[in-house]
Amino acid sequence: MLAVICTINYIDRAVISVCMPQIQAELQFSPEIVGAILSAFFWGYALMQIPCGWFCDRFKPGKILLIGGLCWGIFQIITGLISSSKIFMLIRALLGVSEAPIYPAGAKLQSIWLPVTERSRGSALVDVGSSLGNAFGAPLVALFVLWLNGWREALIAIGILTAITVFICGKKLMTTPDTNKNVNQAEREYIKNALEEEWKANQENRSTEKIKIPLKKYFTHKSFWGMCFGFTCGNCIAYGLMTWGPLYLATVHHLDIKELGGALFIIYGVSVLGGLLGGMITDALKRKFGKEKYNKIMHGNLLLIGVATGTAMFLLSRAGSTYEAIIYITVALFFQKWSGCLYWTVPAALSQRENIGTVGGCMNCVGNIGGAIIPLVIGAIVGATGSYFLAIVLFACLGIGIGLCSLLINFNKKIGEQVS
Repeated sequence: MLAVICTINYIDRAVISVCMPQIQAELQFSPEIVGAILSAFFWGYALMQIPCGWFCDRFKPGKILLIGGLCWGIFQIITGLISSSKIFMLIRALLGVSEAPIYPAGAKLQSIWLPVTERSRGSALVDVGSSLGNAFGAPLVALFVLWLNGWREALIAIGILTAITVFICGKKLMTTPDTNKNVNQAEREYIKNALEEEWKANQENRSTEKIKIPLKKYFTHKSFWGMCFGFTCGNCIAYGLMTWGPLYLATVHHLDIKELGGALFIIYGVSVLGGLLGGMITDALKRKFGKEKYNKIMHGNLLLIGVATGTAMFLLSRAGSTYEAIIYITVALFFQKWSGCLYWTVPAALSQRENIGTVGGCMNCVGNIGGAIIPLVIGAIVGATGSYFLAIVLFACLGIGIGLCSLLINFNKKIGEQVS
């Protein structure tokens, strides 16, 4: 259900990017205005991450997701009714506010349902929704635009679809291993014993009393900031390509809306495999080599991902054909999705149980501030130079950053148990 909700979440984020060539042509928005509209979502999304994480630590994360999801649909419908650039920015910001709970709630639910040796796959399965949302969202929107004869009607239809899907899925999100009727007693015992073993191992040589770590303590550790900035590098690539990628392909490689839908389906469809395979490979390595090698496994994976992503983006800057461009973007997002599923296991690895949602919210807040800034930066670069070259070079540098920032993280020890 989390994967389905995440898929709908990313369809809602991506639709305006697919429609933007038509919106820009009809409403005569400049590249700078387009950048501001695409950026507005991420400001609302980023600023609500820490509050949403706090709420998810104290209330039922599934209920928070259900309420937020119904609001996504409402704001998407409203987007199809407006023409003013300022109101576009406002509604996109409110859409970001309503979508903010998805990942903090997801991280919290995974810490309740999954032992550490299964969280990379669990995180990958949820995060696959982001790729599926982009993969199916692009052709879906293209079809709606053609069937309903316009981008406005397409946005309204997607909003209605969102509200219905979230309402259907929401009930399952409010269960736990103890209350879900599809979980048998052996499964409950397996989950309970695995989580107890994990937390006992993390509190060896400490008092048996509950450890309480204030949020400000996390801000003083390099592991926390390595997590935040490494995740931000990946987010900037993902959101930069999600927001400006369709315009890049339409402008530079002259794809129409049907060709754009097909290209994005291929790009994001393949990236699904990056998240799933990355999660499976990482969990297999954890089981084979144990906790002692956890740091090396995570650092090695993320360094490989960083080099591969950066190289693909550098090659994109020199792409001479549409096919080459699609291949390089596909490779970059394949590895970026791998990094995303790994970084979403880090809040549970670094934080105390009562802080997982909040720490996940902090990471997502910083990451989405980057996501808010990157469309503005790309808009300014394209407006000033008339070219995407420097923007793509920036993506290459961010790819390398995914791996380098991971070296700051000690994956083996929770913050509060480390020596300052």
